[in-house]
Amino acid sequence: MNTTEIMKVLAEEGNMRKAADRLFISQPALSQRLQSIEKAWGAKLFVRSQKGLVPTAAGELVIEFAKETVQRKEETMEQIAGLADRVHGTLKIACASIVGQTWLPEVLKDYVKHYPDAKISLMTGWTSEILKALYEGEAHVGIVRGEVEWNSRRTYLFRDQLYLVDKEITSLEQLKDTERPYIQFKSDSNYYTEIQQWWQKHFSKNPGRQLTVDQMETCRQLVLNGIGYAILPSITLRGDEQVNKIPLLNSEAEFELTRDTYLIGYESSFELKQVDAFSKVIEAHAQELKKDSRLLE
Repeated sequence: MNTTEIMKVLAEEGNMRKAADRLFISQPALSQRLQSIEKAWGAKLFVRSQKGLVPTAAGELVIEFAKETVQRKEETMEQIAGLADRVHGTLKIACASIVGQTWLPEVLKDYVKHYPDAKISLMTGWTSEILKALYEGEAHVGIVRGEVEWNSRRTYLFRDQLYLVDKEITSLEQLKDTERPYIQFKSDSNYYTEIQQWWQKHFSKNPGRQLTVDQMETCRQLVLNGIGYAILPSITLRGDEQVNKIPLLNSEAEFELTRDTYLIGYESSFELKQVDAFSKVIEAHAQELKKDSRLLE
């Protein structure tokens, strides 16, 4: 292992024992290597505290250098791998949490089946986090929900509609007088705003009782267990739930609230074989998904 890898792991773990375990060396050997690194740089790079290893000002500079060096090495290795016939290298995906929890696992299962030599790095989060990962080179592609400003490649995958879901409520008209709690899950601001605007358009006051949870799946499980009602995307509904699913339609009997999903990334990323292969797999799955009656073209 080289100096840059050691510095990167020490910074990420912030703990000598954990870093040694991750690097598969003994703690004394790691301490000795750190002393040699500090001697080579001519500065103290870490100080020990009750919370673990804390980088000094000089240490922060060296850590940044190490991260950039490791990333550049990975990019170079990926480019070299792109010259070969087989698809391998690491595919780095940043994905909307809802898609990552529902649809993406089947896509990745198919991808791994066809390209067993490829590795996958997956992070899930909100749109802002996905865009940040793309900007900073931490992800090759992003899977985002809703409209986002993106000036490079953007591929439309599918559109799903939103339903009001509950065990007791059978029509939107009942929302005016219900005492049942409205269950929301934390999401990006665009999603929240769209639902708020829809509610204000159809009702003169906000829901009387509200409950907010961190995760969409928690929200879904609370609804399935009869705790209250929620507005959920059709991608989260498998079709066998014992609940009422009321489509949010406008006066023309068209779906008023829908959510588009896109695959985005820089053109240069799609030149990598593992990324190009993934884009073909995910687009094929998107075509299959559009055939589902729950989704819109």
